[in-house]
Amino acid sequence: MVKITSIRALEILDSRGNPTLMTKVALSDGTTGVAKVPSGASTGIHEAVELRDGGNRYGGKGVTRAVKNVNTVLAKTMSSVDPLKQKSVDDTLLEADPSKGKGKLGANAILSVSMATAVAAASHLEMELFEYLRKNVISKTAKYQLPVPMSNVINGGAHAGNDLAIQEFMILPVGAKTYPEGVRYLSEVYHTLGTRMIKRHGRMAKHVGDEGGYCGYGLKGTIDAFEEIMGAIEEAGYTPKKDVVLGIDAAASGLFKNGKYAIDGKNLDASELLEFYLELEKTFPLQTVEDPFEEEAFADFAEYMKKTRIQVVTDDLTVSNPEIVHRAIEEKAGNALLLKVNQIGSVTEAIEAATIANKADWGVVVSHRSGETGDTFIADLCVALGTGQLKTGGPARSDRVEKYNRLLEIYDVLDGKCGYPGSDFRTAWRNY
Repeated sequence: MVKITSIRALEILDSRGNPTLMTKVALSDGTTGVAKVPSGASTGIHEAVELRDGGNRYGGKGVTRAVKNVNTVLAKTMSSVDPLKQKSVDDTLLEADPSKGKGKLGANAILSVSMATAVAAASHLEMELFEYLRKNVISKTAKYQLPVPMSNVINGGAHAGNDLAIQEFMILPVGAKTYPEGVRYLSEVYHTLGTRMIKRHGRMAKHVGDEGGYCGYGLKGTIDAFEEIMGAIEEAGYTPKKDVVLGIDAAASGLFKNGKYAIDGKNLDASELLEFYLELEKTFPLQTVEDPFEEEAFADFAEYMKKTRIQVVTDDLTVSNPEIVHRAIEEKAGNALLLKVNQIGSVTEAIEAATIANKADWGVVVSHRSGETGDTFIADLCVALGTGQLKTGGPARSDRVEKYNRLLEIYDVLDGKCGYPGSDFRTAWRNY
């Protein structure tokens, strides 16, 4: 039987230049697995705890404590665990830190071992990671679809230093027939948008934010941003709604203060903000809205659901936590889950959250974080789950592009014999 022979973590930098963990798990047959953990800027208050050092080093953001926890406590704890049984791996990790939010050892430490062990197991079995996760961990048949990418083309909010309140303006290439064609759509629209931004607002307007979207200097509000994107879609030779639709991440917790939401120069209450979203839906081909209200506003999410037919995605509201996902489903506070593995802290728990969502007829959007690495685990996870949707930033910066490229590689591995949901991105998971 193959065994874990060593687990070693070190401190590396994420896409914002802040510390994070890279962990390597070595098995007795010589195979290894490496995982690099992402980090968020717009984080929910109920997320699993990302253990930081505090103090002056790296502005308090060092992760040497988490690294030490991997190299001592977790390395010893995992020495007798079967690496080919992911649930046993994760159960053992969770038993090692039963504290609330994994705050004792750090969710970043635990996740790094969870992910790296899965990668090592796939390598040992000579399987692609997506294949291993689907067949051996999720226990589904070898039927695959690649996702419609949600590409962030303009950044605002906490991800950029501009006048835009909305954190992410996204495009979805729903008119494409295959994933590679979809990537071409979004790349062409993205570059066309950059050229337009320079012409209309100067060279500063093409600078990019944390997730590769343009910073949007010169844009004064939500409507301005939407109109620029619509113009770029048409200028690139595509038809809005038919070929490309729009999405936003409002990240509304960042707009919320004293019972009001500060957006586009106004302070709106929840009912006024709801009307704002509904008007956007009427005016533009807006098909998916993430975190439209603050992170504890279950009732406001539910009210939105009564008045819309588009996808309402919960992120800060549910933080990929199975227990909170259950509550959101019961209260009808959305119809899709944003799945971030580092919000919950282990591969098994993330898969559990996705399974709960799908059983309730919710969609699932696998997502990156604003502080990313070149790690491509989420691309494989998305294909393994068959979610049909992946949110991984703009087609710029290697930390974002690596995910797009991994999916192109998977398409090649599958010889193109895989689905692409297109305009059915919200419900295509039902067939997979």
